[in-house]
Amino acid sequence: MTKARTRWPRQRDAEEPAPSDGGTSSPAAVRPTELETCLRACAAHSGKLVAGLDRRRTALAEALRNLLATHAAMEQTPAQAAPAPLLRRTAKTGPASALIIGDRLMDPLLAVGNKALDCGYEDELKLAALVADTVLTQRTRSRAAWRLRARVLEAMGAEADAVEAYGRYLALTDDDGFGIAARTAGLRAGAERQGELLRMLERDCPEAAGFAGAPVTDTWAEGLALHARGDWNRARSRLIGALLAQDRSGAPVPEIQEALAHYLGLALEAGGAPGSGATARTAPRKANANGNRDGNANGGAAHLTELIALYAGQRRSRMRGPVADPTFGGVEWVTLGEFRNHIAGKSICLIANSQRVGTGSLGAEIDAYDLVVRFNSYRIDPAATGSRTDIHATIHKHGFNWDQRVDTRLVFGGLAGDWKHSLRTRLVPGAQRYLGDESLRWPLRDIGKVGTDVWPSIPTSGFNMLWLLDHLDVSPRLDLIGFDFYESGAYRLPAAMKMPITSVHEYTSEKAWVMERAQSVTDTRISLR
Repeated sequence: MTKARTRWPRQRDAEEPAPSDGGTSSPAAVRPTELETCLRACAAHSGKLVAGLDRRRTALAEALRNLLATHAAMEQTPAQAAPAPLLRRTAKTGPASALIIGDRLMDPLLAVGNKALDCGYEDELKLAALVADTVLTQRTRSRAAWRLRARVLEAMGAEADAVEAYGRYLALTDDDGFGIAARTAGLRAGAERQGELLRMLERDCPEAAGFAGAPVTDTWAEGLALHARGDWNRARSRLIGALLAQDRSGAPVPEIQEALAHYLGLALEAGGAPGSGATARTAPRKANANGNRDGNANGGAAHLTELIALYAGQRRSRMRGPVADPTFGGVEWVTLGEFRNHIAGKSICLIANSQRVGTGSLGAEIDAYDLVVRFNSYRIDPAATGSRTDIHATIHKHGFNWDQRVDTRLVFGGLAGDWKHSLRTRLVPGAQRYLGDESLRWPLRDIGKVGTDVWPSIPTSGFNMLWLLDHLDVSPRLDLIGFDFYESGAYRLPAAMKMPITSVHEYTSEKAWVMERAQSVTDTRISLR
């Protein structure tokens, strides 16, 4: 928080509803919600979205249109002609019959929830929570819905409830491809450090306890006014009291973090820290009751440094979770040129995550290549898929197979910031010898300079990897095994099998690109060299 902002800490009243549940229950409890209610809310929200520059709301609008169109198409389809209804109605037990979520409506509904969560605004977070509650009302063992609910609660600042929901997700899955265990560990560690920071403030300023029961906003405003007059010692007790009141009233974590950041900034200024904006008027001039200068109680600069270290530690833990080995096992970055030298002169096969591979018997042939490339949530069955993985090419958005030992791991991502964050949070120490650097982050766009005007859709991990190998053109043999572009269905790790084959990719164009360059084609193998 900065002085220019008007949003001050506030204390949640005892009877005030938590922010995630509409005011009828605690955030931890799933609020029973009928599908009709959710669909009406989605229709109303769709009507409020207008054309703009916010790509996240544009994506949400598209997801809402898809959901409502799917539902409308189901309603118009004669029952006898529908092979598998999107929705089913239960037997009438009252004035109206309830809709039951069918399998084909599930993905569009969850897509709305995830796109709403991506927006991050209050109204959209409430919509995402409503979607999660709707699904969990009928499907209490839905992993995707529990993960969505946990992420919504975390975004709303209800971390304890988010950890509980993440735990429900982990109990339902064997493969933690989204790094949820590390996420919850980070949230717990962050909460512990935040608690330690607040306890230290309370211990070092006993008079703050007298202000912890007063209204937060009033106490904070009084503290700011005293600070503006140069009376930091009295301001400090009120600001810390307001922080303690926030914590004890269960304020959302982002609000507490914002207030803590503001307090520490003021403490730096009061202590005369270089670059803090301290002036002769605000710098400490007299000793307090403990014999220390104002703003320097119990150890002065060293004490303030300890407080800032705790604040930074809780922020870092919440962002990426505990990191046991910051060097990630001594992994070596590999550049585009180094990768080219690494593969030069070697035969390479790229293995699709398709049923054509999973039900086949090409394992020995696959292992005979010099280099075996696999993608994302690949699944190993030695007789069918082969047993070796030399290069793992994966999108940054999930962590499937990041713990499997490979020689080289290439992580693809379109946004540099998100890509770097994923590497920090998902990379497993010792699981790879080489890691592609930023020159290998997004091959088609960054190396090939192929823009959206030429290739509008988002390239898949498989296509990014294939395009890169074709572009480098240093392999005497380059084969694609099992690439039928999901015509035979997916063959992935069990936890990834329910992930939809996303519509952001355009497999028809990728297939056309491959076939234009194919030297030979069989049912199982496409050779480009």
